[in-house]
Amino acid sequence: MSLPLIELRDIRKVYGGVDAPEVEVLRGVSLSIHPGEFVAIVGSSGSGKSTLMNVLGCLDRPTSGSYRFAGKDVAELNVDELAWLRREAFGFVFQGYHLIPSGSAQENVEMPAIYAGLAADARHARAAALLERLGLASRTGNRPHQLSGGQQQRVSIARALMNGGHIILADEPTGALDSHSGAQVMALLDELASQGHVIVLITHDREVAARAQRIIEVRDGQMVSDSGRVPAMPGETPAARAQGVVEVRDGQVVGVSGRKPAAPGEPPAATEHLQADDLRQRLDRGATQRGAWKGELLESLRAAWRVMWINRFRTALTLLGIVIGVASVVVMLAIGEGSKRQVMAQMAAFGSNILYLNGKHATLREAAGIVTLDDVEAIGQLPQVQRVMPVIGGELDVRHGNNNQRFYVGGNNTQFPQILNWPVVQGAFFSEADERAGAAVAVIGQKVRDKLLPPASDPIGQYLLLGNVPFQVVGILAGKGASSGDQDSDERIVVPYSAAAIRLFAKPDPEYVIIAAADSARVADSESAIDHLLRQRHQGKRDYELTNNAALIQAEARTQNSLSLMLGAIAAISLLVGGIGVMNIMLMTVRERTREIGIRMATGARQRDILRQFLSEAVMLSMVGGLSGIALALLIGAGLVLADVAVAFALSAILGAFACAVVTGVVFGFMPARQAARLDPVKALNSD
Repeated sequence: MSLPLIELRDIRKVYGGVDAPEVEVLRGVSLSIHPGEFVAIVGSSGSGKSTLMNVLGCLDRPTSGSYRFAGKDVAELNVDELAWLRREAFGFVFQGYHLIPSGSAQENVEMPAIYAGLAADARHARAAALLERLGLASRTGNRPHQLSGGQQQRVSIARALMNGGHIILADEPTGALDSHSGAQVMALLDELASQGHVIVLITHDREVAARAQRIIEVRDGQMVSDSGRVPAMPGETPAARAQGVVEVRDGQVVGVSGRKPAAPGEPPAATEHLQADDLRQRLDRGATQRGAWKGELLESLRAAWRVMWINRFRTALTLLGIVIGVASVVVMLAIGEGSKRQVMAQMAAFGSNILYLNGKHATLREAAGIVTLDDVEAIGQLPQVQRVMPVIGGELDVRHGNNNQRFYVGGNNTQFPQILNWPVVQGAFFSEADERAGAAVAVIGQKVRDKLLPPASDPIGQYLLLGNVPFQVVGILAGKGASSGDQDSDERIVVPYSAAAIRLFAKPDPEYVIIAAADSARVADSESAIDHLLRQRHQGKRDYELTNNAALIQAEARTQNSLSLMLGAIAAISLLVGGIGVMNIMLMTVRERTREIGIRMATGARQRDILRQFLSEAVMLSMVGGLSGIALALLIGAGLVLADVAVAFALSAILGAFACAVVTGVVFGFMPARQAARLDPVKALNSD
């Protein structure tokens, strides 16, 4: 006698307890099933036969007792090893078919092979061959609702055979079928039995049970009768036994009928390859094998996309939160960056490498220090200095005809356009010769022209009275705007330094000096060099002050960065709301698809396979939402550009927003996915 494939000893199953009353469904069931047997378990509704099938198929664990599969104690197997058994040894055929509604017939049949890591080409070919063998070659692309009950049941049988189906557990396979379809299904089970598959048939119909070699009756959770396993004939080998049906009468073997030979191209009988010792070795190996995670991940993504497409209206509503969140983050950061660049450009127009030098009191008791023209000349010789310009000036009454206005008049040298990045747009700037001669010439700002001169007149060549001294206009400065709230730079008149010192203000030394550093990235080095030089020239006294214009620009940049981050943080709230929406829809999806989860577990899915499946759907939702949000943000940005709003899209901001969307999917999708992975297979299968 060969080692039993299945051996139960005093199996008991109790439900309830703690807050619910205990109900003992199985009460001390003991039985053995050997290779090649066709067993029918008969009992009325509520007798415990379905619970017994769940225990046999490793969908449920007994409360007590011993269950040995191929000689190995099932109680010692972990969840992955139990999933391996369901995937490799068992094939389930349910009364309610239990097909995944969103998958085609072919996809439903292929499911066990996906979790077994079978290559896609081999998987497709085997599923197609099984469906063709069961008369469904023209229905491979149909979904379950497009198939009749008999066709759906044949699909479930093909699924049970996908990984070999060495042990077929059929729970009321004809219960939901008409008589014709039921007869077809039973004929298929007879054929599978004749080919060596172990068949365990759960039924309440004794006529159906009569098709089996062995009938076990269950009543109130106990075995009340067992027709018994057919004893081996003298000299009969296990392989020969698997090829024949032995008839027993009055406890004696009265005949052996030959089994149906294998169809052309069909593998040899299952029992020739599935003896208990062999299966135990395969179980030990299978427990340590790693699945083909790349193929499983690809299938998870395909299934996720299919579910999203089938429920596209609900998916669109869920995506809306992610889309708005990503678009808001990208647009807000773009507006913040655009504003920052605009402000920085305006400030840079006044010179980002500029330093200002002026005299100050070394102590409260001493007079303010004086920066002389000799100091200016010495500073101009430093290698860290590109240009230097003394400035003398003040506000004067300026007249043209009967029009009298008050403007700032500054004496500068010819370095003015370069050092302040302030070109002349009409006429020309005064020359070195004008500077040496102290010529009474002036270059005026845009608003000086607008306020003093007639609109249609040519300003070049006109004379203005600065104080009481006539100066001829030789050029118009480009518009520059205000660098601060209290002064408009375009209300300015520039004259040669020598003319201002002699003709207007009557003092030789500058009020302050503007210095352009040779390298805008090393303004601090230039400042140190100037400070060292002046210390030597002023006998060690710090009776002067150096200020750095670049520091002001950097401070403004930091302020703008803070504003941008604040805008992005506000926009990120909508992304958080979108993530909560993803979690909500995933929790609803898990609840709606609880039976599908049970089906996947029954066909061999491990907990991590279920986790990957639902986490893939959450990430897929977030990725699609993220890409849609980026597209929406770019469209909004184009509209803002047309409306002359400063925007600047940064690749880092776009990638960051997309990454946040994906992370949101992972974070908010993990809890529902973990909840799905931890479902009890039996409860999931029996859910509404």
